[in-house]
Amino acid sequence: MLIRKGSKEKALIKEIQVVIGVKPDGDFGPNTEKAVMAWQRKNNLVADGIVGTKTLDMMGIADTDVSGQFFETENGLVIQRHYLPKNEYIKGPIENHYLFIHHTAGWNKPGPVIDSWGRDSRGQVATEFVVGGQKITDNDAKYDGQVLQAFPEGCQGWHLGGVGSDFLRRHSVGIEICNFGYLKNGKTYVGTTPAKEQICTLDEAFRGFTQWHKYSDAQIEATRKLIEFIAERDNIDVREGLPDWIRKHGPNKAFEFREDAYNGKVKGLLTHTNVRKDKFDCFPQAELIDMLLSI
Repeated sequence: MLIRKGSKEKALIKEIQVVIGVKPDGDFGPNTEKAVMAWQRKNNLVADGIVGTKTLDMMGIADTDVSGQFFETENGLVIQRHYLPKNEYIKGPIENHYLFIHHTAGWNKPGPVIDSWGRDSRGQVATEFVVGGQKITDNDAKYDGQVLQAFPEGCQGWHLGGVGSDFLRRHSVGIEICNFGYLKNGKTYVGTTPAKEQICTLDEAFRGFTQWHKYSDAQIEATRKLIEFIAERDNIDVREGLPDWIRKHGPNKAFEFREDAYNGKVKGLLTHTNVRKDKFDCFPQAELIDMLLSI
């Protein structure tokens, strides 16, 4: 692969920009081209401003150009690698004891979600996996159920925020589902009106809201396969935590905050709402509940 002025491989471009000492914005423009040429001259390479195999190898990032590569799990889930720049996630190996499901409170494309984590100023905030969805306004399903991996296996991103256990924060793997969350007066928090097929109305309000942006069938199936894959890979008993609480207490109570979970005392499958009173990801949609109970 050749990376040059106008290239769109943002994650890789950011890594290049870090090496050459320019602002890592993912835009390969004239300033980046000039800086690449200067770096190439300094390292006795052909100073053409084009980052090819030799330049990548000299930069020490040749093996990170994995965007667009796919792998398939044993249960048939296809996952695309779409890695953040190396400085945007925590290096491993790190052993996971907890698996958390979240939703993004955003749009349907998983790639831009990961790219936005690489651009923000919050540090190494990310989940390992992101599950794409339908376009909220017209049901476009191009990205529905698509799964991307944001960094290599064994690495981590911060995805829980303030919880009662540092061990919990450092030893948990996250799945992010593209979804806008609760609806207020029929609209999302950014004022978007969902297609009627994407509105979920709960029988009982959860955290003050009965209407939510619906998780699609494709998202739920992809999340099921992803949970099973991670459970096997990381040796996590995903029947513990959220699925166990659903059986014992019912869906709404199972998704609520739990002090023992907040303090890291419950290993297994959890949701962000179990450890944070101020979060809304995820919510007890009937189809999601059925999937969690089937694992």
